[in-house]
Amino acid sequence: MATSSRGKRRGESKEKSRSGDLTEKVVKIKRCAAVVKGGRRFSFAAMVVLGDGKGKVGWGYGKANEVPPSVEKAVKEGMRNMVSIPLDEATIPHIVKGRFGAAQVVLVPATPGTGVIAGAAVRAVCEAAGIHDILTKSFGSNNPVPLVKATIAALQQLRPRVEVERLRGVTLS
Repeated sequence: MATSSRGKRRGESKEKSRSGDLTEKVVKIKRCAAVVKGGRRFSFAAMVVLGDGKGKVGWGYGKANEVPPSVEKAVKEGMRNMVSIPLDEATIPHIVKGRFGAAQVVLVPATPGTGVIAGAAVRAVCEAAGIHDILTKSFGSNNPVPLVKATIAALQQLRPRVEVERLRGVTLS
């Protein structure tokens, strides 16, 4: 496996634990260059996924002239975009599909011990939310930004068993 000089594999996300039991994962850092009279001026955009590991997850996107301020802005935005999702022990209650732009994600519940079978962007969202057993498949775009948004859109469609029973007026076996 090819590793960089810092010992991280290509495509791995950085993970930090913040105060208040929130885990932040840097999914993507993009570098943009503006050509000016003196040469190139670089700016950075960071995509961060936040979660408490107990069913709350959010994402943020921040831009700045340096990497640390862009990550801080993304974390700040991620805290504002937190959503709650219902978990069924360590997995999700039922199959869901999410879509954002050209990115489509299918999330399937898995038996205990399966682990998180997902790509880097979808894995970051699932692990931040506290999902330990899940099967996923992504279609269309492989860009991490719309994949994260599609995954969160799918997780927002989840409904716990009792709510489905109440809405349908039946009892499920």
